[in-house]
Amino acid sequence: MSRLQDNVVIVLVEPQSPGNIGMVCRAMKNMGLSRLRLVGGCDHRHPDAVMFAVSARDLLDQARCYPTLDAALADTTISVATTRRTGQYRQELLTPPQTAQLLHQQPTEGTAALVFGREAHGLSTDELSRCSLQATIPSDPGCGSLNLAQSVLIFCYELFNAPAPDGVAGGRTTAPSAELEGLFKHLATTLARIGFLNPQNPAHIMRSLRRIFFRAALDSREVAILRGMLSQVDWAASDFDGRKKSP
Repeated sequence: MSRLQDNVVIVLVEPQSPGNIGMVCRAMKNMGLSRLRLVGGCDHRHPDAVMFAVSARDLLDQARCYPTLDAALADTTISVATTRRTGQYRQELLTPPQTAQLLHQQPTEGTAALVFGREAHGLSTDELSRCSLQATIPSDPGCGSLNLAQSVLIFCYELFNAPAPDGVAGGRTTAPSAELEGLFKHLATTLARIGFLNPQNPAHIMRSLRRIFFRAALDSREVAILRGMLSQVDWAASDFDGRKKSP
């Protein structure tokens, strides 16, 4: 198993079919991946999951369960959300080969996540915003929705077959998701306090700010610097009443 496969986790958000979870485990094992994380959803120990896992029962037994997507991504340094929809809050979409190439370029110390949504309606806009990148599987528009296990298999296949880059990635490591989420919460609180965010729809601007910081690939030191700056803004604005002063 390559170092990349060691460091990639597959995250299923609220899977609805135990059989699909079993087939996902089989697809992962076919392509050398072994780390499955589940966020809510159906019982992964259901007999259907065991039946469809076949020789990948060990992956099923080792699957880790989380109460929220944030918890499942807390230790990851890069996360790729999969979606078939485009829209105002959908950023540029990678293809599976582009995703594999990008993950191959990440420092070996970090954990990467591929995130898949519900069989019926995928990931929500808020869940997509939790991930640093987004990807899709190009398909015929007349039938664009793929089975969950099929989707996982395609991405895992590309990871398995992507050529390793020359040399070993190393040096700078991006901050884990838990640190970035702390920054985003602090940022939202501070910007709301100084009247920058629309209190009726603060998520509108915050989604754009998330994309900006995800593109910057901040490391832990940079996150700490930004939070220190926000703390200073909080202190300086301690007597701000939410209204702009007249000139």
